[in-house]
Amino acid sequence: MNQDGLTLVKSAAICRNLFLCGLLFGLVGCPENDSSAPVLVEMSTLSASLIQQAYVKASNTGATDKFGGSAALDGDTLVVGAYQEDSSRVTVTRPDESVPDSGAVYVFTRTNGDWSQQAYLKASNARVGDHFGTALTLSGDTLAVGAPREDSSGVNGDQADNSAPDSGAVYVYTRTNGTWAQQAYLKASNAGMGDFFGSALALNGDTLAVGAPQEDSAATGVNGNQVDSSASNSGAVYVYTRTNGTWAQQAYLKASNTTSFNRFGNALTLSGDTLAVGAPQEDSASTGVNGNQDQGDVNSQATNSGAAYVFTRTNGSWTQQAYLKASNTGLADYFGTALVLSGDTLVVGAKGEGSEATGVNGDQISDDAAGSGAAYVFTRTNGSWAQQAYLKASNTDPVDGFGNSLALSGDTLVVGAAWEDSATTGINGDQLNDGAQESGAVYVFTRTGGSWAQQAYLKASNTGASDGFGTALALSGDTLAVGASGESSVAAGINGDQLNNGALESGAVYVFQ
Repeated sequence: MNQDGLTLVKSAAICRNLFLCGLLFGLVGCPENDSSAPVLVEMSTLSASLIQQAYVKASNTGATDKFGGSAALDGDTLVVGAYQEDSSRVTVTRPDESVPDSGAVYVFTRTNGDWSQQAYLKASNARVGDHFGTALTLSGDTLAVGAPREDSSGVNGDQADNSAPDSGAVYVYTRTNGTWAQQAYLKASNAGMGDFFGSALALNGDTLAVGAPQEDSAATGVNGNQVDSSASNSGAVYVYTRTNGTWAQQAYLKASNTTSFNRFGNALTLSGDTLAVGAPQEDSASTGVNGNQDQGDVNSQATNSGAAYVFTRTNGSWTQQAYLKASNTGLADYFGTALVLSGDTLVVGAKGEGSEATGVNGDQISDDAAGSGAAYVFTRTNGSWAQQAYLKASNTDPVDGFGNSLALSGDTLVVGAAWEDSATTGINGDQLNDGAQESGAVYVFTRTGGSWAQQAYLKASNTGASDGFGTALALSGDTLAVGASGESSVAAGINGDQLNNGALESGAVYVFQ
């Protein structure tokens, strides 16, 4: 029997024979003493060729730093955020821990297959609790870093004025001949206390989008009134463009159905002149594309079901192109938790979705696996969006959070489930052994002729409970980086000792190729 690219084998004897071929065919497991237990064998040549290339840690590993909470990858450059790192220094030679949770960013480069750290970045105004590195986005030699709990009130002004707690800031860096320098310090045009500007970022060339999911204005659409703060935590997105090295705000975006606590701007993705924005706490009960956006009728509400909004730019002007909902909208699904866009394909994660379906295009109706999560694939034709696929994990379980992170390159999609529980390690191991709670997993899907199939199931090489493998994802070409912000080894640098868990929640990143 074939199910979404996975062959189901029920004979334990067959399984034991196949075990010897596990690395070649991607064996997913076989309980030795239970001949009735299903065993999943992945026949893809893609999964057979995947290998873990590196195990990456901070150069100054510290407990609760959350290294791997964010990641960005472009070619041979990998950037990793550790938003709870504590140092006050701009050099890692003699680190201290005098500024708790200020945050840091680490840049790694690859030469002939070997990774090494190129830079260690701190905010130019590092302060306690700023969470620099919460969000990252990288395009060529330009890097933007979000610090959503930064406190200044200035716009390109005094960074030391901490009169707007948790207003948030973004720092833009550029690289020249291997050396990084800060190019800009960005604040919202209506910076306000508790807006969390910089919680989400998306960069493409000279265009940068910044999310502030707790911004409060009641405006709708493009360039509305920023001053009316009557819709608490409705959220906003700010678009900046760069000309001759100088950044300027191009647009201020709000949802077309702004309502308090929608968290518009919690997730962002940008490709060319198309920007998609997630609002995972939007409440309308509509389904599909461009449905009823009304959130005011109590009888039609689906609290925290979530929505995604697509904007396009023409001659420098932005307009909303589509309003997207899940095909099975439900309470607390958090559709829009994560977004990823490549050309005319958009994928939306819903970490709280609760169906017990597995694989591709299964039964969306049964809500017996609360918080298992789902991902929805949309495609655009002549400006119109339609749902192409509904994706679930091959081992759906409650509270796995499948869809909490996403990465897409062409016809390859990677989906994170940071709270998945299996205790297996490596590629295509036993998905059914739930012995490591919230260790996390990552699922690789590929598309052929419009049809999606799961190609691989990835776990850390040192799977541990609460590691959160899949917290963050970054994909560039044939290289995949997976963040595990709860991983706890004391190792530092590249390919150190993975087994000494003496630095709780220090975090790690795993690079596959």
